[in-house]
Amino acid sequence: MLFAQLRPAIVSFILFTVLTGVLYPLLVTGIAQTAFHKRAEGSLIVSADGKILGSSLIGQNFDDPKYFWGRISATSPAYNASSSSGSNLGPSNPALLDEVKGRISALKAADPGNNDPIPVDLVTSSGSGLDPHISLAAARYQLARVARVRGLSADAVQQIIDQNTQGRLLGILGEPVVNVLQVNLALDQYKK
Repeated sequence: MLFAQLRPAIVSFILFTVLTGVLYPLLVTGIAQTAFHKRAEGSLIVSADGKILGSSLIGQNFDDPKYFWGRISATSPAYNASSSSGSNLGPSNPALLDEVKGRISALKAADPGNNDPIPVDLVTSSGSGLDPHISLAAARYQLARVARVRGLSADAVQQIIDQNTQGRLLGILGEPVVNVLQVNLALDQYKK
């Protein structure tokens, strides 16, 4: 009698384990690998010699003045994809204010002659702490510094920004953004 009641439970357990624990993940992985191969593999950016330079989906830390700087990372250590999280610091939290003041000081120290308003995305972190993009305003704010340090014309750097700008989703959603890793790699490859 007891076995008659346990048998359907055991069979159901094994059946659903195979369906949801093996077959379904294999099906979803197969579809992702076929339809969205680059994204399924992490959207990795690979150099000509096969070295992985990063992912177009995860920000990296750039603090050299010759590079465009991205958003602040809220993860610890910075840009750690395995601990994605926001800072959870509210607007009245003194730690957020200290973080913003520190970033403003770093931006002003890197480009003391720039008196333009600093775009908010250069002094705050994103919800994930890993945002690989900056706004066009943030790229334009840094353009003169990057051009000066690299010995390039502002027009040449603007052209590189334009080539690495992603438009609005479906042409209407969101704002155009610049992928920081891609624009910095393009700057490194630029021939005067």
